[in-house]
Amino acid sequence: MTAVERQVDYILQLNTAYSELDRTFLVNRILNLVGDAARDLPAQADALANLDQLVEAGIQSGRIEDRLSARQILEAELMALATPTPSQTNAAFWQKYQASPKTATDWFYGLSRANNYIQTRAIAKNIGFTTRTDYGDLEITINLSKPEKDPKDIAAAAHASATATYPACQLCMENEGYAGRSDYPARGNHRIVRFTLGGRTWGFQYSPYAYFGEHAIFLDSVHEPMKITRTTFTNLLEILTLFPDYFVGSNADLPIVGGSMLAHEHYQGGKHVFAMNKAAVETPFKLTQWPQVSAGIVKWPMSVIRLESADKEALVSAAEQVRATWAAYTDESVDVRAQTAGERHHTVTPIATRDGDVFRLDLVLRDNQTSSEFPDGIFHPHQDVQHIKRENIGLIEVMGLAILPARLKTELVEVKKYLLDQPNQIAASHKPWADHLKEQQTWTPANADAQLDDAVGHVFARVLEDAGVFKRDAAGRAAFGRFVKAL
Repeated sequence: MTAVERQVDYILQLNTAYSELDRTFLVNRILNLVGDAARDLPAQADALANLDQLVEAGIQSGRIEDRLSARQILEAELMALATPTPSQTNAAFWQKYQASPKTATDWFYGLSRANNYIQTRAIAKNIGFTTRTDYGDLEITINLSKPEKDPKDIAAAAHASATATYPACQLCMENEGYAGRSDYPARGNHRIVRFTLGGRTWGFQYSPYAYFGEHAIFLDSVHEPMKITRTTFTNLLEILTLFPDYFVGSNADLPIVGGSMLAHEHYQGGKHVFAMNKAAVETPFKLTQWPQVSAGIVKWPMSVIRLESADKEALVSAAEQVRATWAAYTDESVDVRAQTAGERHHTVTPIATRDGDVFRLDLVLRDNQTSSEFPDGIFHPHQDVQHIKRENIGLIEVMGLAILPARLKTELVEVKKYLLDQPNQIAASHKPWADHLKEQQTWTPANADAQLDDAVGHVFARVLEDAGVFKRDAAGRAAFGRFVKAL
């Protein structure tokens, strides 16, 4: 069997729009993409290895240049043939949904992996471990999945970016089927399931560089900035009604405390239970207006109010009361200010889950102030932990899953050498931390890896504590109590 024949078999397996009668047509479509010389290439048993071979044939034939973006565009175009059209994808999804939501999401997730839209091989490169803390087992990921930019692409992108305005962003529905370019990812094999939310068309897709199981994205069809309002809470609970096996949450809608994509309204979800989901309520309280809603402060490094009820409308109203009260709340004694010079500082990061008929909203209080002492953010990772994490603390990290930069893969190797008194090139930013670790523990080749992972995890716990608006000391607890009284 040849590589082209193997690819045709794969297309026929995934895309039922084609049949055996289409075989010659598909052979010719593939040869048009990779060159006629590929006809004699022997097949690879693994579908993605076979895909790699066809991409290489495309380079050898001169169909594409040997640069990363061109490879990814060709990969996506070859797999686009194996992917049902958007209309077929939507029809199949909602037909399977009639059996159960899980049947539909299992199928769509499987398709998104099989057609290489979800970059399974890249995701497998991530380094992951857990760290036991007072808040539960925090999950740590050193993100190695997104490939480094090719210098040739960087040069080409300098010309492409100047006039490119389409798609408006990587969350727009216009990405579906977009070929890609030197400065923009290939989306030929990308599909979006449409559904109605609050009278508007929304889309459901998976993240190509997932951080957890079935990492989903729910996106508005309109390119508008993110905003947290009462409608946000309603939308999150409606998504849980549609997809009861998933959690769903939203990044905050302000810089510093928000995610990396504030220009397009969207939520994230999936099938994963985070440490924050498992954290218990340590201080219950009552919201007198909403007796059917249970409320409490969660034992968590950030400041979280948990609301639960089987009454969705009451739950939304209670959540909006928390959001609106927080939006206007100031407590100078703990540096909490609703606004300065007319600039808004307060919002929430909401996360919705459900257990049968009971819905839960965890509302994480956020404040994006800066100061001369903390120019990156008063409630942001402080300078002494930025050697591990300096980026925004978004939705996923709020829940206890750290997404740490790729630089740490090599930097931590040098830290370990330093801790073992071996020749090293430790970064200056890590040295104060490493000196402290040396004083606290005995380091040997046998225990160094485990102890260093544990130390990284505890730095992440500190990162989350820095982001907490009410600290877990006496003053912070008293201040949190005053906010609860204001509710």
